[in-house]
Amino acid sequence: MKRLEEARLHKEIPETTRTSQMQELHKSLRSLNNFCSQIGDDRPISYCHFSPNSKMLATACWSGLCKLWSVPDCNLLHTLRGHNTNVGAIVFHPKSTVSLDQKDVNLASCAADGSVKLWSLDSDEPVADIEGHTVRVARVMWHPSGRFLGTTCYDRSWRLWDLEAQEEILHQEGHSMGVYDIAFHQDGSLAGTGGLDAFGRVWDLRTGRCIMFLEGHLKEIYGINFSPNGYHIATGSGDNTCKVWDLRQRRCIYTIPAHQNLVTGVKFEPIHGNFLLTGAYDNTAKIWTHPGWSPLKTLAGHEGKVMGLDISSDGQLIATCSYDRTFKLWMAE
Repeated sequence: MKRLEEARLHKEIPETTRTSQMQELHKSLRSLNNFCSQIGDDRPISYCHFSPNSKMLATACWSGLCKLWSVPDCNLLHTLRGHNTNVGAIVFHPKSTVSLDQKDVNLASCAADGSVKLWSLDSDEPVADIEGHTVRVARVMWHPSGRFLGTTCYDRSWRLWDLEAQEEILHQEGHSMGVYDIAFHQDGSLAGTGGLDAFGRVWDLRTGRCIMFLEGHLKEIYGINFSPNGYHIATGSGDNTCKVWDLRQRRCIYTIPAHQNLVTGVKFEPIHGNFLLTGAYDNTAKIWTHPGWSPLKTLAGHEGKVMGLDISSDGQLIATCSYDRTFKLWMAE
């Protein structure tokens, strides 16, 4: 309801005001600069995620280590030890650093051996393991409520775990190959998954049914993300494109020829969805603005594939992490 109320209020803003706000946004995005570059590990960094208060960045690495860094000065705060193999993702709980106690479960991570671990902010060791997956878990993502955790697996399924009841509540099959990425609609009723079978699916969490089939990519889908507007979904693929889908029209409305190599991640700007961030194996991240999803800015500087990216919840900072073992923070001048 909050989202619909905000959409109504946004509509009441005069057109001229909206246009000038958009021009200001474009101006600040064009001035984005790399203001911090940090060697994060001695192996590639596979994932990065901002804390909800935008003051920390979590990174996951192929060494098995996860690290927490201060933002914006990039000082190492914690090294989380527990995984013994490539970590695929680490994500902050939606209430972490805002209202959660440091002793509570604040982060979740997953790795190539099927392990999924939960972490607090006051210990360098995991507080719990989620057992069930036997092969590679590519991604973990918190449900907006913070009670449920979604995991995607190379066994062609994804699962939803209820952390309060400490049990698996959904075990969804439907992809014909491994499931790579998962995202939740901010209202909490839908999940989107992207698979190595080149298809995306949107699921109704109340019934467990697939309600929309995203067909059009020619190769694997490595990234999926819902726009805060509630009706757009972006997918990034091994076919070098990013597609934007409309939940209302149930079809693809834009295909962005985004990169020179496979697209590893897609993220909408988290407040209004005014821009889209993509990262790829061509060593760059790019910003695309709406309407029209036209290219506005290329974030170049990594010497290896961009493997992960994120936008802070206030929309002010962008993080990218790479095969070159560094992560970079980008900020408007």
